[in-house]
Amino acid sequence: MLTCQELTELVTEYAEGRMGPWRRIEFWMHLGMCKHCRAYVSQLRATVRAVGALPPEPVPPEVKDELLERLRHMRPAR
Repeated sequence: MLTCQELTELVTEYAEGRMGPWRRIEFWMHLGMCKHCRAYVSQLRATVRAVGALPPEPVPPEVKDELLERLRHMRPAR
């Protein structure tokens, strides 16, 4: 069974749907037995929802101009 430390290291993989079926079962088993990790995953989901609901912030014109200027002068990768 996963430890709490292992679960926290795998939470991004789980959230992005990149976890294999057996590891996902281990993940769910741990969540079923650990209220602290359930709270952690719940907080993570709430954070993702909240951040996803924020309107995109426009890029200031001076930052956009500087970025475009730097991109124009970049050398192609070899």
